[in-house]
Parts: sequence; structure tokens; C-alpha cells
Amino acid sequence: MDLQLRGKRAIITGGGAGIGRAIATELAREGVRVAVTGRRPDVLKEAAAEIEADTGQSVLAVAADTGSDESVQAMVAEVVGSFGGVDILANVASENPAQPGGPSYVHATDEQFTRQLNVKVLGYLRTTRAVAPYLIEQRWGRIINVSGIGVRRTGPVINSVRNAGVTALSKSLADELGPHGVNVTVLYPGHTLSNTYEQRLSAEAAERGLPLGEYLATIDTGTAIGRFVRPEEIGWVAAFLASPKSITISGDVITVGGGFLGGTYY
Repeated sequence: MDLQLRGKRAIITGGGAGIGRAIATELAREGVRVAVTGRRPDVLKEAAAEIEADTGQSVLAVAADTGSDESVQAMVAEVVGSFGGVDILANVASENPAQPGGPSYVHATDEQFTRQLNVKVLGYLRTTRAVAPYLIEQRWGRIINVSGIGVRRTGPVINSVRNAGVTALSKSLADELGPHGVNVTVLYPGHTLSNTYEQRLSAEAAERGLPLGEYLATIDTGTAIGRFVRPEEIGWVAAFLASPKSITISGDVITVGGGFLGGTYY
């Protein structure tokens, strides 16, 4: 399928690693001019170079912290100055989430909550405020907000609250921006085999004297596909949502967790 993305311009926050990098890579493969942003300049530069080598597309790396409005405004200005505009915003940036099992509401501090909400929920709002005027002016745009399946499952309370916040924010944005030709969607990843998670599982496998692949086969992911989802598989879905062909999807959630067993959602 031709996604009609060639020549479009995209900003991917949290684009230096994991799901953000996978989305950036897939968009670049489709001919999109991509800017990856994040708080670690060295990671961004390495990611940009590797995406360029993989796709043949030049990639812009711009350091920015979504926890700061000043930083977000400067980043968007730099991207627009380089690209001449922007068409697609993929919000992926977040603080490292609490690991399964903690912290519970008893141990979740005000500081942890504030930072998580500031970087992810308010961060997505900041980037949208900075990018939306360009999308409205051209009467076309796509905004993809990465939340998480934690919004539907009990677990670390911070994860549930921040992900629910992203979903509520996205629906409000979709209703407001829809009349201007801008679609807003939400992705719910689940157990995703990012580099960081894979490294952790590799260490666990080594402790048990097992090859990683063999160890992964012993883990029950609770999904219909029976395995972990890889970041690039989420990137495929995001590329479609970023395209003109996703016109009928806005304000909605797309779950990309491999089909969690047991739940029915209407």
C-alpha cells in the first residue's frame, strides 16, 4: 500500500530509542523527513545516523525536554526552520515507567507523580500547542500519542494515571482539531521488546544459563500472538495512522499489544 507519505515532515518526541525510534525509522522508510527529539543528544545523534544508514533519508536530531515549554517551543522552531513546516507529530517521550509491582499508591511520591505527568501528559499538550498552528494553517495534520495498555490494567498507579491522562487529552484534542483537518489518535503498546527491556531479559536469561530466545519462550505474555511485540511492529501501525489513508480514525485508541487475553472492550 502506498501510504502517500513521501515529502511529509514529522517530529517524533522520544525518538532516540524504543518505540519512538521505531516510528521514526518507519516514517523515514516511507519518505518522510523526520526529526527525532529527546533529552540525550548523544543518543539522538546515534539514532539519527543509524536511521539514515538504514533508510537513506536524512534525519534531524534536536535535543529537547517535553517537561519544559521553552525547550519544546525552541525545538519546534528549529524543526520548522529546517523543514519549512511540519505535518506529523508523534508523542512518545516519557519518564522511565515504574516497573511491574511498584511503586504502589503508598510509595508513589508527589515528586514522582509530578515528573511523570509533566513530561508525558503536559509534555504532549506542550508539543501539540507548538505544532498545531502549522497544521491548522495548512488544513492537514496527524498527531499520534503513545499511551499504554496500563490504562486498562491494574499495576503501578503512576502508569495507569499518566496513560489515562494521555487518552483523555487526545480525545479532547481530536474533537477540537478535527474541523481543521487534523486527526489525533492514541496507541496502547503492551509488552514491547525494546532495547532496554531486551537487555534486562538477557541478563535474566544469563542468570538461568539460557539463550535469550529460549528464555523468552518460557515467558507467558498473556497475548493472543503468544510473544512480545517488537518496536518496529508498532512503527508499522503508526505509519498508517500518520498517513492520509487514516482519515476515518480520530479520537480513537488503537491497541498494539499483541491481543491481551481476557478483556472485552466496547
